[in-house]
Amino acid sequence: MLCKRIIPCLDVDCGRVVKGTKFIDIKDAGDPVELAEHYYHEGADEICFLDITASHEDRKATYEVIERTAKKVFVPLTVGGGVNSTEDAGRLLQAGADKVAMNSGAVKNPSLITESARSFGSQCVVLAVDVKRTAATISGWEVFTRGGRNATGIDALEWIKEGYDRGAGEILLTSMDADGTKGGYDLAITKLAAELVGIPIIASGGAGSLTHIIEAFQAGADAALLASLLHFKELTIAEIKAAMLKHSIETRVA
Repeated sequence: MLCKRIIPCLDVDCGRVVKGTKFIDIKDAGDPVELAEHYYHEGADEICFLDITASHEDRKATYEVIERTAKKVFVPLTVGGGVNSTEDAGRLLQAGADKVAMNSGAVKNPSLITESARSFGSQCVVLAVDVKRTAATISGWEVFTRGGRNATGIDALEWIKEGYDRGAGEILLTSMDADGTKGGYDLAITKLAAELVGIPIIASGGAGSLTHIIEAFQAGADAALLASLLHFKELTIAEIKAAMLKHSIETRVA
């Protein structure tokens, strides 16, 4: 059995880590390089770096910050934001990323997933899927792009399955309804996605307690993405992993 992962998420805007609620009400949370290094030493399994306004502002991610971060952490680094081509993905990998997260660019051009997997390997391709509950799709969830600003009308589970079929190596699944609320992950779609595809599901959005994290793993998540709980020092990675082991959830202990 593969170990379950704890992944701190650094949402970056204008060179600073920020955190909001349901993709709005943004608050400053610190320097991305300093936070990444701190979480690495604390025992994070990976670091996720998302430039949250790159797609909305039609620009690329900040390579300089990525390069500095990659020199400080020695666990896998996933980077996303403004990835619209395999060239964009390649530049992020050259800057120090180990994996590339793609969202808006992949929805606009699904062959980006296929081409990136072919060029760099599926293990480098993370399909980020931001979803909201809706009555307008068969599954009950709709895909949003451009930092949560654009409703696509695409059924979330259909898109997750297509991403898997096209070669994505992981799914970063964020519930916009739960994001920043600390009310818990959307366990329903986490479970459905985990049953649908044969690649890791990273649960994102809503963690407010140790119980929420344990529930996400029990629902089928392979990794838990965390922001507020860690940024504002409500829990440590060591405390989270101790709770995981107590519930017989295998994880790497530093």
